[in-house]
Amino acid sequence: MNTTQHLVSGVGLGLRRTFLNSIVDTPPASVDFYEIAPENWITIGGKFGRQLRNMTERFDFVCHGLSLSIGSTDPLDETFIKAVKSFMTEHGIKLYSEHLSYCSKDGHLYDLMPIPFTEEAITHTAARIRRVQDILEQKIAIENVSYYAAPGREMDEIDFFTAVVNEADCDILLDINNIYVNSVNHGYDAETFLKAIPAQRIAYAHIAGHYVEADDFLVDTHGAPVIDPVWKLLGKAYELYGIFPTLLERDFNIPPLPELIKETETIAAIQHAWKIQHERRTA
Repeated sequence: MNTTQHLVSGVGLGLRRTFLNSIVDTPPASVDFYEIAPENWITIGGKFGRQLRNMTERFDFVCHGLSLSIGSTDPLDETFIKAVKSFMTEHGIKLYSEHLSYCSKDGHLYDLMPIPFTEEAITHTAARIRRVQDILEQKIAIENVSYYAAPGREMDEIDFFTAVVNEADCDILLDINNIYVNSVNHGYDAETFLKAIPAQRIAYAHIAGHYVEADDFLVDTHGAPVIDPVWKLLGKAYELYGIFPTLLERDFNIPPLPELIKETETIAAIQHAWKIQHERRTA
């Protein structure tokens, strides 16, 4: 079972400006917390800034970073981390998460690149995560990412991921869709990967859609509805580890808000079903 003390609960939704007006005026009952990328909001004032303040005063929020580049050999951007800390304090944001990847090499690359699965990279990346946690004065959550090549591989993805989070003593943002996408692209069993996760570190989860390029090649786009095998994998995660906060990501081809709300309601329904099942088992 997952023993992490969760800082948020229930069902989450990635907050996007395209539907912010509707969310502020009529918050959906199925959404308990929201996620934002701090890079997109730290310097925002005016109407959007007021709307964000309106939301953070009423709901729990988490930050999901895009540009920390935790695996890079470039110097850690401590100025940015301190700005994130101030932003989180200002808005009462509960948690900061980032990708186990890098996106800079002598400047930003504007894409999430895979960290080599090596012992050297474990030591390097874990030390940078610990430094971020020291500055923020709290644990962060690190996300398992989708990747399409594994240069310099010395070990399997799960062994690398587990070693980094254990050495850094950080939490996990468990991306269910990324497990599924990687399992198809790299030919491993998704449930086997899921069972090897250090579940006591799960802070919350992501679920999203992807693009099917070919039967054996999926692209993690966050631009489509969640498919049935990914929903089933989420249910398996709840079966293994109990219910943890789970957030719907949608970054491209954003549909009308009611379609997104239906997917958050699906998360809520799966959580409720597993809650009932757990209660029956322990009665």
